[in-house]
Amino acid sequence: MSSNVAPATLAILQAPVRAGLDRVQKELRRIVEADFDLIRDVNSHLLRMQGKLFRPTILLLADQATGGPRPRAVIHAAVVELIHLATLVHDDSVDHSVLRRGMPTINALFSHQVSVIMGDYLYSRAVVELVRLGDMEPLRVLGRVTNEMTVGEMRQLLAHDRMNFTEEQYDLLIRSKTASLLSGAAEVGGLDAATEQRAALRRFGDALGMVFQIVDDLLDYTEEAAVLGKPSGSDLREHKLTLPLIAALPRMSEAERRAVERLLYAQDPADDEIARVIDAVARAGGLDYARARAQQLGEQADAELDELPPSPARDALRASITYVLDRRR
Repeated sequence: MSSNVAPATLAILQAPVRAGLDRVQKELRRIVEADFDLIRDVNSHLLRMQGKLFRPTILLLADQATGGPRPRAVIHAAVVELIHLATLVHDDSVDHSVLRRGMPTINALFSHQVSVIMGDYLYSRAVVELVRLGDMEPLRVLGRVTNEMTVGEMRQLLAHDRMNFTEEQYDLLIRSKTASLLSGAAEVGGLDAATEQRAALRRFGDALGMVFQIVDDLLDYTEEAAVLGKPSGSDLREHKLTLPLIAALPRMSEAERRAVERLLYAQDPADDEIARVIDAVARAGGLDYARARAQQLGEQADAELDELPPSPARDALRASITYVLDRRR
């Protein structure tokens, strides 16, 4: 990747669009506002759980890198974050998760039913806001994205043959579940750009989203080992096959493969079972393979940005690749 990339900190990435991100927060609060006590209470909790606004950052940077800032980019960025929040609410509901970012999920704090309906509410508010703008193109892009994300959820539910889940199936899953929204965010940021630039931003977002999910899956194997001296393994606990394990399985001994199979079909795997599988994945080269794949995709994302003219926003988009590759939760 380019040698003149700025240090990969979130503050540096967001510096060119800091004022826009502050406006995104205000637009988010406006869009989800409701004269209904339960929705108001859930929204209040949701906005406290909000993350780093990474997807709006990519959209606003893409906008600036292609001739912006444009007046509607802030609202488009708020809509993208709203769609992201809706997917998190639905994910937590499907997985029966009780914590996200150290806070109780909607699922845990209110109920499973409220969680499902609230996810629907957030999606519908996003659609209403795009319709209010009267511009079909962002609606077309983000409609496609939400459909892809839903298909991704269905792919995950139907992944029953866990020991034979392939890298190709994994790519299809993470492209639809994670990469599609980052791809859509980058493309919407460049809607008014030349056709070649818009297409390059779409491909950039797709590759960046793939990197994002692979790194997230790697962190599940490594983050607590570095911080607390013990493995995390929540994906294994939830019987999810991700790239480190997919890559490692063919290189494992028969005994190690049997241990993996027992864990994947155990109702409540023990911590020591998870630790042994994580160790086996590392010894078989699964973590190294996933890191190399993320790096390769990062280089693909970087190459797409050559289509854009030089600017501080393009530099920040380049730095976002390093930020994603190096990030910790």
